[in-house]
Amino acid sequence: MDYRLFIIGLAVGVLNWVASEKKWRLVEYITKPVVILIFLLWLWTNGALHGVMLWFGLGLFFSLAGDVFLMLPKNLFLPGLVSFLIAHMLYLIGFNLSVTSISVLILFLVAPFLGVAYFLYRQLLRGLSACCEDKLKLPVTIYSTVISLMVVSAMFTLANPAWELPHAAIASCGAVLFFISDSLLASNQFVAPLPHASTLIMATYHLGQAGIILGAALHFA
Repeated sequence: MDYRLFIIGLAVGVLNWVASEKKWRLVEYITKPVVILIFLLWLWTNGALHGVMLWFGLGLFFSLAGDVFLMLPKNLFLPGLVSFLIAHMLYLIGFNLSVTSISVLILFLVAPFLGVAYFLYRQLLRGLSACCEDKLKLPVTIYSTVISLMVVSAMFTLANPAWELPHAAIASCGAVLFFISDSLLASNQFVAPLPHASTLIMATYHLGQAGIILGAALHFA
């Protein structure tokens, strides 16, 4: 595969993180969706948007839609949430379209992750109550469940004999970073403001997407 576009996408991501930190709003708004668009173009130009990789490509497409919804001046948090929910469902399907094995080692990884995910979920529910946003509790619960299942599915590739360990590790790290990004976003918006929140959210988000797509492409493409 030709990785030049992928590297360009990462470089644009770094520019976006700097723009987020420096409050360069125009640069931030332009570069935010462009990163995902470049990752999509990378898959397309390498002929990787077929078979199982099509699920990951569609996941990128809905992530792009989510980016656009969340950056618009209107309050489009719910459409953005739904777009990313669909993206996680598509990634979840992609990770589970090959035989998966479960080992004791993977359970030792998954159990602590689920414990942390539940703790953060309970914090978020309390934050929603404090913000009088109880109407968001059901969609947030659905979203939290789906993204957690996506991360667990990515972790299971580490025990899947069909996956080479480096490829599985890249995809798993990407899924965890995506989860961290969403957790930071939710905590900053509904629990308590975080220092350098925008920069941290975007850095973990772009690196998460890059890890998922790169790991999947190395395995499936």
